[in-house]
Amino acid sequence: MSSLSDQMGFNFRAPERRVWKVRDLVAAVRTHVEREYSDAWVEGEISNFRAPDSGHLYFTLKDGNAQIRVVMFRSSARLLRFRPADGLQVVVRGRVTIYEDRGELQISAEYIEPKGAGSLQLAFEQLKAKLEAEGLFAAEHKKPIPSLPSRIGIVTSPQAAALRDILNILERRHHSVNVLIFPAQVQGDSASHEVVAGVRYFNQQANVDVIVIARGGGSAEDLAPFNNEGLARAVFNSEVPVISAVGHETDVTIVDFVADLRAPTPSAAAELVIRSRQEIEEQADALHERISRAMRYRLLMGRQALTELAQHGAFARMIEVIHQRQQKLDDLRHRMELAERLLLEQMRRRWETVSAAVRHYDMRLVLAGRRKELDSWTAALAAVIRNVLLQHRVRSERLQTALESLSPLAILDRGYALVFDSQGKLLKGTNSVNLGDSISARLAHGQLEAQITKKQQ
Repeated sequence: MSSLSDQMGFNFRAPERRVWKVRDLVAAVRTHVEREYSDAWVEGEISNFRAPDSGHLYFTLKDGNAQIRVVMFRSSARLLRFRPADGLQVVVRGRVTIYEDRGELQISAEYIEPKGAGSLQLAFEQLKAKLEAEGLFAAEHKKPIPSLPSRIGIVTSPQAAALRDILNILERRHHSVNVLIFPAQVQGDSASHEVVAGVRYFNQQANVDVIVIARGGGSAEDLAPFNNEGLARAVFNSEVPVISAVGHETDVTIVDFVADLRAPTPSAAAELVIRSRQEIEEQADALHERISRAMRYRLLMGRQALTELAQHGAFARMIEVIHQRQQKLDDLRHRMELAERLLLEQMRRRWETVSAAVRHYDMRLVLAGRRKELDSWTAALAAVIRNVLLQHRVRSERLQTALESLSPLAILDRGYALVFDSQGKLLKGTNSVNLGDSISARLAHGQLEAQITKKQQ
């Protein structure tokens, strides 16, 4: 049978069977899919949007009954100009791949743009709605701009034409004003951070009266740094009033809404921030003229009122009363002067009487008598003290003689001795010692040591 099959050219060999491991199969399919769809643009509606703390974005892209999962990692998500949300129609660009742990098809997105409105405009609307709901645009939070600041802080690029326009206008309107410039990029990814640093610097130093954030016109991408949430909150929290002078009159940024005053252009900001010297002088002259007219009017009215009062009968009576009071005052002053002279004369006479009595009183005689009395008392006191001391000495000698006669040591001079045991106690009988004990004898002159060899009652 086999030979016949071979002759007719048929070969019925069974195909080799290949058994895949799940991971290997998923990996092979993933490699094939990624190779074929490495750069795909997919349009759909966002649903199940999640933004965990890791910074990655997860959502599902739906179109009718079809859907595919999308993941955008943090490195790409931080570059988005807007925040994705459920229900938003978007176009996603990325690489189609397979998530091996679940075997699900998904898109690893690198770029997302909203369908219809641009991403910058959408980001602007989202941030505006968020900050407005928090009250950052409310009028009650706006700080007043000083009418004549002495120091102005400007946050802008040193090479910007807007800075030259501001400086020229300030020089023309009021050349004595001081200007401090904080150099900052006003375009690019780092622009918003540098402008925030400028606003915080002027607040920390407290060296300006008003801050101007200035930039010339440009496209929506050029003005994007001024739609930054961090910059908006820095302007809102600024203790120093902030004027926004970004773009042309038709350009609107988030900073314009948060700032205390919005200027249509940088040049207009210079016009608004300080009044011209001529305007101040004209206003001062006008105020001076108004004050002069008011003072002249008040003086005229006062003079007229005084004239009317002078012609009134009550005023005449008042003058008469004043004259009577003045006459009484003169009378009292005259009486007081007479009484003063009389008192002084009495005191002078009394002083002369006392002075005469003192002159006739010789103090030297009185002192001599007092000295004699003192010497007499001193001599009597010394005699008494000597007598008392003599009595005390006699008594002391008598007591000393009696004490010496009663002293046991005096007996020793008559040939007696004091005998002590080894403990230093005075012996009064033989019962207190034994044979062989050591004893000592105190003589009138010296001391003896002995040992008991015989004892007799």
